[in-house]
Amino acid sequence: MVFSSIVFLFYFLPIFFLAYFLVGKKFKSIVILIGSIIFYSWGAPRFIFVILATTLLDFYIVRWMSNTEIKLHKRLLLTLSVMINLGLLFYFKYSNFFIENVNRVLFHIFHAQEISWTKLVLPLGISFYTFETITYVVDVYRGVHKPLTKFWDYQLYIILFPKLIAGPIIRYHEIADQITDRSANDTIDNRLTGFYRFILGLSKKVLIANQMAIVADNVFASDYHKMDSLTGWIGILAYTLQIYFDFSGYSDMAIGLGKMMGFKFPENFNNPYISQSITEFWRRWHMTLGNWMKNYLYIPLGGNRVNSKLRLYFNLWFVFLASGLWHGASWSFVFWGAYHGFFLVMEKIFLLKTYSKLGKLLSTLLTFFIAMIGWVFFRVEKLSDAFVYLKHLFKFNFTGSHFSAFDSEFYTFLVIALIFAFFAYFKRGQKIQDAVYFGEYTNTRHTLVMASSVILLLLSVSFIAANGFNPFIYFRF
Repeated sequence: MVFSSIVFLFYFLPIFFLAYFLVGKKFKSIVILIGSIIFYSWGAPRFIFVILATTLLDFYIVRWMSNTEIKLHKRLLLTLSVMINLGLLFYFKYSNFFIENVNRVLFHIFHAQEISWTKLVLPLGISFYTFETITYVVDVYRGVHKPLTKFWDYQLYIILFPKLIAGPIIRYHEIADQITDRSANDTIDNRLTGFYRFILGLSKKVLIANQMAIVADNVFASDYHKMDSLTGWIGILAYTLQIYFDFSGYSDMAIGLGKMMGFKFPENFNNPYISQSITEFWRRWHMTLGNWMKNYLYIPLGGNRVNSKLRLYFNLWFVFLASGLWHGASWSFVFWGAYHGFFLVMEKIFLLKTYSKLGKLLSTLLTFFIAMIGWVFFRVEKLSDAFVYLKHLFKFNFTGSHFSAFDSEFYTFLVIALIFAFFAYFKRGQKIQDAVYFGEYTNTRHTLVMASSVILLLLSVSFIAANGFNPFIYFRF
């Protein structure tokens, strides 16, 4: 079930919040848990028992680990929990990829018979909730926060539906106290501003991302060998804007829904396309993933507290290689991660100094260009095809496009998308955005934003109903 679907907007959400607001305080978590189980079962009924069983096992392993005083036993239980979760992630997400590559080696080098293997279906949200189960055991092991005392509270942390499918990735200690007591944030003002945030996210997804997706899908479904450069550049520009408004819009919806229930989720995006370096880009793009990688992979590897710059560069590059693999089981994703890791290392060595000499505008445009080229590897499934696409981009054969989707309507939405992608580039834009997202709301501001939200909701619903085209990129992760 996607947030931007008619089923979610007009059936699930009204029924859920009606039940949530009618029950007493001590039953609200039960309503959220039941709603989350129904939400997940709707999209992946076969896998609901997998997530229920693994969370039950995890809960008791972490409880045993917390209660034991023997350090070796703690480490063994920590290792057991992490291995179970990573093992399930590998089995469902990477076993097909692993077997395919083994078969290529067997066939092309040894001319041996290929290994037969049943193709596995990926459980919804497994990449996201696996990382959250790991934060639970690691945070408890490090003594950052005590474990939850009730299994259903832990189940709620893992399966909480607003962030279940596509994040934000919430570290356990960031939300632990909110699981059992949300009274401080459960206010009328938060419910209203949460609703506004949800509608803004829905609008970004439906009114911008979906319009960019129409062209992006057409271009990337074409024959790259016959593609002219104009088509290629428009296609990757459309995809660059689609993935941002798609994912950031979904994050806004998740944060807004959480706020309406009294949860305070961490921010996940902060205008990444106004970045002046790839280093800054990753402080602004998918911030909860970046924080997870930093705290649970980069720092354990030694982070920047290492004896040599070579080891520092390796740590950076390895983390982004892992990030690429986390996004998907293909060599294109691995290359995408290595690509970003390469630029982060180069920026550590000399590029940041170069950017500072170029000035704000040129360094922002260059960073946007580097990120946009990287999205080719993220979007194209086969690595060889991605290089063909890039080759035709730089042929500079601007003979014109034959795609009917390149019409005045598309270019109108493209301009709107670019305006909002770079809206915070100027101080005035940043100030307006901060006022809408984080500012204090007077009665007048509530009235204006509520009226705007209702209009945006009606527009979004009309687009969903009329077009029937509602893809979601991160749904497959």
